[in-house]
Parts: sequence; structure tokens; C-alpha cells
Amino acid sequence: MPVIYHEESRNFHLFNEKISYIFTILKNGQLGQLYFGKRLRDRESFNHLLEFCDRPMSVCTFEDDSTFSMEHIRQEYPAYGSGDMRYPAQEILQKNGSRVTEFVYKSHRLYSGKPRLEGLPATYVEEEKEAVTLEVTLEDSLIQTELILTYTIYEEFPAIARNARFHHKGEESILLDRAMSLSLDLPDKQYEMIELTGAWGRERAVKTRKLEHGIQAVYSMRGSSSSNYNPFLALKRPETTETFGEAIGFSLVYSGNFLAQAEVDTYDVTRITMGIHPDRFSWELNKGETFQTPEAVMVYSDAGLNGMSQIFHKLYRTRLVRGKYRDEVRPILINNWEGTYFDFNEEKILKIAGKAKELGIELFVLDDGWFGERNDDFTSLGDWYPNLQKLPGGIAGLAKKIEAMGLKFGLWFEPEMTNKKSRLYEEHPDWILSTPGRNVSVGRHQLVLDFSREEVVEGIYGQMEKLLKEAPISYVKWDMNRSISEIYSHGSEAEKQGSVFHKYILGVYHLYEKLTEQFPEILFESCASGGARFDPGLLYYAPQCWTSDDTDAVERLKIQYGTSFVYPVSSMGSHVSAVPNHQVLRNTPLNTRANVAYFGTFGYELDVTSMEEAELEEIKEQIVFMKAHRELIQKGTFYRLKSPFEGNVTAWMVVSEDQSQALVGYYRVLEPVNAGFERLHLAGLKEGAAYQISDRKEILFGDELMQAGLVVSDAAAGQNGEKYNGRNGDYQSRLYFLQEV
Repeated sequence: MPVIYHEESRNFHLFNEKISYIFTILKNGQLGQLYFGKRLRDRESFNHLLEFCDRPMSVCTFEDDSTFSMEHIRQEYPAYGSGDMRYPAQEILQKNGSRVTEFVYKSHRLYSGKPRLEGLPATYVEEEKEAVTLEVTLEDSLIQTELILTYTIYEEFPAIARNARFHHKGEESILLDRAMSLSLDLPDKQYEMIELTGAWGRERAVKTRKLEHGIQAVYSMRGSSSSNYNPFLALKRPETTETFGEAIGFSLVYSGNFLAQAEVDTYDVTRITMGIHPDRFSWELNKGETFQTPEAVMVYSDAGLNGMSQIFHKLYRTRLVRGKYRDEVRPILINNWEGTYFDFNEEKILKIAGKAKELGIELFVLDDGWFGERNDDFTSLGDWYPNLQKLPGGIAGLAKKIEAMGLKFGLWFEPEMTNKKSRLYEEHPDWILSTPGRNVSVGRHQLVLDFSREEVVEGIYGQMEKLLKEAPISYVKWDMNRSISEIYSHGSEAEKQGSVFHKYILGVYHLYEKLTEQFPEILFESCASGGARFDPGLLYYAPQCWTSDDTDAVERLKIQYGTSFVYPVSSMGSHVSAVPNHQVLRNTPLNTRANVAYFGTFGYELDVTSMEEAELEEIKEQIVFMKAHRELIQKGTFYRLKSPFEGNVTAWMVVSEDQSQALVGYYRVLEPVNAGFERLHLAGLKEGAAYQISDRKEILFGDELMQAGLVVSDAAAGQNGEKYNGRNGDYQSRLYFLQEV
């Protein structure tokens, strides 16, 4: 069993073939952190890794020991108020006004497998032998509250999943003001912190900063995980590259307000905390009640940033995503949004679907505008019944006609929102989040439904269930197009308002759970005005997410590259759209648009009935290519080779699990003049294997391709005498398919 408790030293050692995680019970009964990193051989005691000294201005736990100060001890789940002056992992307001707590070791238990988290998404196991879970129970006897810290270590992944649970047994209620999912104290600050930062249309840009004294953090207080910051951060050593060196990744399986923070004290100790953002959060616990934090996953890699990402990719693709489409390749779809926006009728939709079928597309998705009186974005959200003026046969009639063509049918919803001009709002004005006596702000002319209330969630579920039962629907795109403001629930008492943000997300999860249980054959794709809620929490319910509303191929290089730091290729919604691009007005070649979109779920976002025949023939070829390679793309091991944030060229590749096949994507944004020769160093191949490459006659070996590199020089080297023929100029791309021979 890969968890050992040493009775004499009171050390806990969690380990597998690649990592060790070690902590101990301190002499005051609290938990001290000893080590997280590459696998160490076990020993009776690692307590020599604890260091103590007498420091001026320190507050000490014991009167006769001036070296034992919680401020200078690395801890597992630090508390406020007893000597540690750094940010805590938990904070509890008690009836007497105190926030001081003292959670000390009470017991622990070990068991095979991994438990579910009630009402929350989390990674899982299919067989108990895949993981071992350690639960350590701490108790504050004064307030009669238990704190259960849960650690699951996987047999096959250098990853540990963590969460915390508070169980209150006292007569007087307590108020939980901070409850982080994870805290980790590291012994030095020689790291660079990587975050995924952005905004609408430029989500998950890779930002790197050196850790310094003080606070470095990313967060959201928008009600969703947000496009501004992702619930992820990584620490890497300064010398770490994509393929070499240490990296530790932290990822929160949650879709709401979050905080991911690195605090470096003036003694160079680094404390990572991650969990629900404590601002705008408070949770009352009465006798017998429990609060469960979301899960946080931390991974360790000594094989660089690619190694870190690949751990996340495989873990999330195979043990976070659930259901039919976890292991199935995704259908190639066409979405009508950028092709028609609100301006369509049944005849137009059927023409697009008919042409899509001719091209080899497998799924037609009807986007916004099919319901209520929806001809613009001012009306009808929440009125989930078909607009019979546009669709005389309703959704069921249209879906059956499209299925008769040999296509599957999908439908867009935005379940969490309403408009003032809607039947739902007229009947239930108290169903929105709004503060009494205050202005009600709008975003995209929308109001936010109060998903912290069960009756609101059930009301939306009833409408969606009716439609999904009546019509043959194979895919649902779940959108969410604004941040939450004026947070106040008309269904909660004043003292419960601090719980509304979290209860809202629990309501979202509850609706997803009901729908996915009721309709297990439907493929769900999450969306939030693009990638504003691209997080592990939603992957548990929807195995893919619309990566960004920005469909421009050049911008997507950065977006998809950054997304790959945590999320597998199979989770990235990626489409070929029309030019000039609707977001940046850029004209990129059709083949480049496809060459970027292949590295995701793949589909089209345009009107194929208005395209020229030559373009349609090219689309046919693209679809044939994707069908031939999507198993490799969506299930292979992904490597980042060249960063769009560092130069004019982006490159990445995906390698099959047996290393017999690989697909390389090479993208050059601007054509250089009289450039030098260029080679691309590949990764993940078998050194001694011979590979045939799709665009050349010679057979090359894996070691040569990785060490000497693949020659990718073209007419840009020297004087470019070629006239534009689709192989040169700006916004060019190439794919290289490698097959072992």
C-alpha cells in the first residue's frame, strides 16, 4: 500500500513509483509539511527535515521552547491566530467573536480507492487498486469541530488529489470564512510561477514571473472561474524547460470564485494555497452539518512542463471526464452561429445541414435564436420552447429531418440566464440574483437566474428535459454569457448571503448531473462566452469546452497552446470559421484554419452553402484527414515544441501511446525575408524507430528527429522566388504525419 504511517516518528509517507509526499504530526498535535517531490526511499523518520531556531519577534507555542513557532514551521493546513502570521488555509468565526482555532490530530484511516465528493466534481477511480486514500481527522475540542484532510495518491499518476471537510458537532453555530482545498509549504522560493491569464477572445495566455517576497496570486470573483484567470498555477525551477527540470502543477476542480496564491515569506518559504475565494464567502455550520471543499489536484514532474501537462491531460481525460464520450472520438460538427447568427429559418438550416452531410460532417448544431421570440439578444432567455415562426415543426420536427439526412442534431442552451423581456421573468421576477433597493446590472442584456435555489434549477430542468425527450438530440452546447453582479438571493436569509456564490455553482453542477444521468447518450459541450468557464469542474460533466469565441487561426495558436498546460486536446472545442474572421477581421488560408482546429474536437463555424466549389472540395479533404487521425489527436500524448508567446513560429505534436505514429503541426505567422535554415526538434518518439514522414521520401530515425531535428526550411530561406501558391506568404502552416516502418 503506497501510504505508510510510522508510529514512532508520526510521519505519513504517500508514494508511488514517481513521487513522495511526506508530512508529520508536530508536538503540538498539528501537522507539519516535510517533503513533496521525486520519489524518496522510505525510512522510519524524516523529521530531520523539520528545522527549528530561536527568532526575535516570533510568537511561540510553548513557554519553555523559544524555537517552536508556527510562523517558521512548514505546515499542512495552517490556521489563523496562534503564531503563524502568514495567510491561513482556514478561518472560522465563532460566536464569541474569536477566529482562533486549534485543530490537532485525532485519528487517521487508510483505504483503497477514492470516494466521491457529494455534489461536487472530482477525479475518480474505476477500480479500488488504482489509488489509495488517506483521511486525517483533526479536532478543535473547544468549538467541537472536526477537520478531515483527505489525500488520494494514484498508482499510475504522479498526482495527489486533496480536499478538506469540516464537520461541526457543537451546540453553537460557527461561520466558516475561509476553507481552502489545498495548502503546501515549500522550503525555498527558487521558482518561477506560471499562470494562464487573459480576457474574452484571448483566454489562457501563458504568463511567467519570478517568485519574490509577498503575494503572487490569480483569482476570480466573477461567479465563474473566468477568462481572466484560470484556476491553475504552476511552479517551475528557473532552469526548467518543456522537456527538462522540475515543475509542480496545481489545479482546482471547481467552476466558481477561486483563489490560487503563492506567498513567499521573508525567510524564503513558499506557501501555495488554492480553493474557493474567501472574499464574498461565508458558510454557517450548525450542529451536525458538514462543509466540503472542492478538490485540488497537484502533480509533480521532473520531465519539464510537457511532463507536467501530460500528467494532467491523461488524468483528466481518463479519470475526470465521464460517460460515453470519455473514450469515444468526437463527432465532426458544424455550428450555424457565425454562418447565420439570429437570421435563419428551417429552410436555411436544412440547406446548411444538407450541404454539411455531402461534405462528410457528422453533426449539425443549431445555435442561439431558435426559442421564444428570440431574433436578437434582448429577449426570451429562459423560454425554452421553439419559435414556430422560424421552425414550423419545432425542434423535434427539425431534428428528425436532419437525422433523416444521416446527421446527428445538437442544440444550444443558456440555462442560467433570462431577459427582462421573457415569459420566465414575467412569471418569476424573484428568480434572478438582485440586491433589494439596488440597481440591477445587465450583461449582454441578460439577468442571472438564482441557481442557489432548488426551485429555479428544477424549473429550468423541467423545460430542458421536455425538449430533450421530445426530439432526437445528440449534443447540447451549454452557454453562459455574463459575470455575476449584485449577488443576493431572494431565497436566502440575510445571514446566508455569503453562501450564495458557492451554492450557485452547486446548482449548476446539480443541473448538469440530472441532465447527464437522464440523457447519458448526449454529448455536452460547456461554453461561457467562449472560454470563461474552461475549468476541470465542468469537464466532469461536459467532456469538451468551447475554447474561445475568437476563432481566428492565429489567435487560436496562443489560446490552444496556453490551454494545453492543463487540459487535454480532446477537451478543446476548435472550429474552422469564415474569413475575414468575425473577431479580428484577419484573412487566413483555409488549410491553416483547419491545421489549427485539428488539434481539438474539430468542426466548422460557417455557412457552407455560400462557399465556392474549390473550398468545399478542400473541406471534404480536411474531414477525411480528421476522421483518419482523430483517434491519434484526441488520445495521443501532446508535446509543445515552440511557443507562440516567444516568436513567429508555433509548433506542437501528438504521439500515439505506442509511439508508432505522430502528427506535427508547424505554424508560421509572418513570412520572413532571406531567413536562415530551420529545424524543428521533435519529441516523444522511439529513438531507434524508423519513421516515414508524409511530405518526404527519406526515412528518418527517432533519435535523429529529436536530436538533429526535422528540416523545415522553405522558400523563405534565401531569395524567395516563388509566386504565392499557398505554400508561402503570411499565416502559413504545415502538418507532418509520421508512421513507424
